[in-house]
Amino acid sequence: MIVLTDGYNDAHTAKTAICVIRYRPEEVAAVFDRNSAGRTCRELFGIGGDIPVVGSLADAPEANALLIGIAPPGGKIPEQWRPIVLEAISRGLTIFSGLHDFLKDDQEFAAAAQKHGVRLVDVRDNDEHDVADREGLRKECLRIHTVANDCSCGKMIAAVELTQRLKLKGVDAAFVATGQTGILVAGSGCPVDRVIADFVSGAAEKLVLANQHHDVIVVEGQGSLFHPRYSGVTLGLLHGVMPDALILCYEMGRTAVCGMEEVQLAPLEKVREFYESAANLMHPCRVIGVAVNGQKFSDDEVAAECDRVERELGLPTCDVIRHGPDKLAEAVVELMN
Repeated sequence: MIVLTDGYNDAHTAKTAICVIRYRPEEVAAVFDRNSAGRTCRELFGIGGDIPVVGSLADAPEANALLIGIAPPGGKIPEQWRPIVLEAISRGLTIFSGLHDFLKDDQEFAAAAQKHGVRLVDVRDNDEHDVADREGLRKECLRIHTVANDCSCGKMIAAVELTQRLKLKGVDAAFVATGQTGILVAGSGCPVDRVIADFVSGAAEKLVLANQHHDVIVVEGQGSLFHPRYSGVTLGLLHGVMPDALILCYEMGRTAVCGMEEVQLAPLEKVREFYESAANLMHPCRVIGVAVNGQKFSDDEVAAECDRVERELGLPTCDVIRHGPDKLAEAVVELMN
């Protein structure tokens, strides 16, 4: 696929592109970004090796799909991207999008796709309409859930990295995706932020039921109970999953809610207390580890931060990209025993 990020290269807005490049690099032919054409993915994002960055579809290596690689607030496609998407359709590329604005509902895109026999794939599209009923949950399947003090701070990456490390330790573990980026990485899942509010917990419960033949499932978190915009999705997911344990994620150095600088973030101890209280309304649960996103800081600074959090919270703490997720995996294995 060609991953479209044109003009949107920061870690928050381009998180879909960055995570797909990180975890599915064999499926990425190129990144489309006119301002960075001629560079490599490694130079642009710090990952992806020599995958080229191109300034036109004509300059891209052979591909059969175009991925809308951003996840902006509100989930709308940038107006200046429309000619790019239309050209991709005319070239016969399947278009994948995780935005809230569906490609199939856009008259211009839909007409062009019909003319050229092209598929438009809206990753957030779903028909969930079941409420949770708390039946059939297998107690032998350990349910781990990543949560956070804010959105876009590493819940999906922590879940994927933890799952991969558990597998290396011989644990039958599965990553369960709940957002558009996670679904693109895993190839399955449910976009819970696009589910009707009454059915969020039911959709989460169905994900658990579909994956509980594994010994451990690690369910990707969404939003934050502390975010004024997305707390409803977070709580519905938390109560539907009914986790046995939580991994608390946060971005080092962030002091205010993403996109709402006037809303200050709560201390981690309060975050832990609030999540444990909310989770325990449905099922016994506790935080067993902390995942620090230290991407903006040096090795020494992140190490000092992890030491500080371990002392203050009494929990194993690590940056899963910089240090690896061993501490978190060991906490899960200990819980299994």
